[in-house]
Formats: sequence, C-alpha cells, structure tokens
Amino acid sequence: QVQLVESGGGLVQAGGSLRLSCVASGNFVSINGMGWYRQAPGNERELVATITSGGSTNYADSVKGRFTISRDNAKNTVYLQMDSLNSEDTAVYYCNAQNVRAPWAIVGRDYWGQGTQVTVSS
Repeated sequence: QVQLVESGGGLVQAGGSLRLSCVASGNFVSINGMGWYRQAPGNERELVATITSGGSTNYADSVKGRFTISRDNAKNTVYLQMDSLNSEDTAVYYCNAQNVRAPWAIVGRDYWGQGTQVTVSS
C-alpha cells in the first residue's frame, strides 16, 4: 500500500506565500508523474501543476508565474511553492502520484492524498 501525506496548508493573507509538501511512502519501486490538484467548494477538482520523474512541468494557466512545482525523487517528495496568493486560490489541495508501481506489479496505479486546506484571506 502507498500513502501520500500532504503538509503546509493554512491561512494566509492575499499576496502571501505558502509551500506545500507531499511525501509518498510504502512499498513501491517507482513513481511516474506527481502533481497537485485543488477543489474549491462547489467546484470540480482541477489540475494545478504536474511534474514528471524527469522534471518536466505543466501548470494551469491560472497559476503560471505564481506557483512552482518541484520534486525530490530521492525523498519521494513533491513540493508546490505558491506565491502571490489570492482569494481564488482558496481550496483543498490534493497530491497525486501517477503510475506507482509495486515490486511485484507489471503496471502501476494512481494514488491521492487526503488533501490540505489552503485559505487566502483578502
């Protein structure tokens, strides 16, 4: 079994910054992509940013230039640095790990964290 544990959420004023972390633990040999998604009340879950095992990144247009995703493969950890936060960034942020392969498996599966709340006050 694989677990993703997020941390770093909280309450911040508009214009401020937060850094989210997500650590993957459990019995696996590889993780393909990792990423962050978010879900605001009444909205569907949406992509924020993703990063491949090789370091290629992808961002939602709404966060480009403000958020930075990074990854430490040795620590099985993905980070999301969020700057210039505004009220529209308020949401629960979820960590995602793609194609996580167990030692005995030929194919992997995706996992989700429990989510961390980010609230931006105006």
